Amino acid sequence: MMKSLILFFVQLLMTLKVLTPIRVARLKYLYKLHRWPDFEHPKDINEKINWIKFYGDTSLWPLLADKYRVREYVKNCGLEDCLVPLIGKWDTVDEIDWDSLPQQFVMKCNNGSGDVVVCTDKKILDKERTLQHFRKTLQSPYGILTGEEHYKNIKPCIIAEELLDGSTQPNESQSLVDYKIWTFDGKPEFIFCYSNRHHKYYCEIGVYDCDWNAHPEYLCYSSHYIPEHKLMPKPTCLNDMLNIASRLSKGHPQMRVDLYEVNGHIYIGELTLTSSGGYMSHFKQAFLDKMGELTVLPTDKIRE
Repeated sequence: MMKSLILFFVQLLMTLKVLTPIRVARLKYLYKLHRWPDFEHPKDINEKINWIKFYGDTSLWPLLADKYRVREYVKNCGLEDCLVPLIGKWDTVDEIDWDSLPQQFVMKCNNGSGDVVVCTDKKILDKERTLQHFRKTLQSPYGILTGEEHYKNIKPCIIAEELLDGSTQPNESQSLVDYKIWTFDGKPEFIFCYSNRHHKYYCEIGVYDCDWNAHPEYLCYSSHYIPEHKLMPKPTCLNDMLNIASRLSKGHPQMRVDLYEVNGHIYIGELTLTSSGGYMSHFKQAFLDKMGELTVLPTDKIRE
């Protein structure tokens, strides 16, 4: 309810031209990171993500951030085999064909974050609650509260994908291990591992370089992001993962490529240009600065 009220007032202020997307981003940055940003002269990765948002070329962002249409981009990169099998796509909740769905699946909107419904048994799925969830999600414009304008150019829809088997994950993780590979113009530099996710409550995190050396000193832990209970073993397919991330991210100053590994097969989760909206607080400032140095902006000229 509170988030809906905030969204309403932000939209009202934007309609009245009291707020602009970049002003919203500055306020969000101040709220999350407790300091005023310098988007015009960016240094760390958060500021540079926001620089690109407002002054860079974001023409491909609506495609890359669209969890449905990004499949076209992946296919054009010659990586169709890495796509999670698609079961269905619907523009409204009333179009969902429940009979066509298997017993297990993952359902989500193409333009949001954190709205995934994981169905492990269709027989006990609360369909009415699921419909209410997606009806509300489709009607809620994503990105306004974070200054991510590219989301307004994504036509919302609902997709269902195959539920990947997470029963044999490293460290006996109770969820799929999410390998988030951070790349800079196609060059992978760091791998963030998210494991043992417990819905929205918490997950274990770790960060590794491309030689699989652990760097816990880069991380800021919290009640949501907690340390790995033990170091993650090096994936046997790490080189393939790095190659996939490189192919998908070439030409972009920075990109996070999220991958899964299931029984030796690599699957693409998503491509992220605005990690945490550009307000990451789970990394120490020295590491944010390090990633900022690796992010080479296309020009120093500020877009008018």
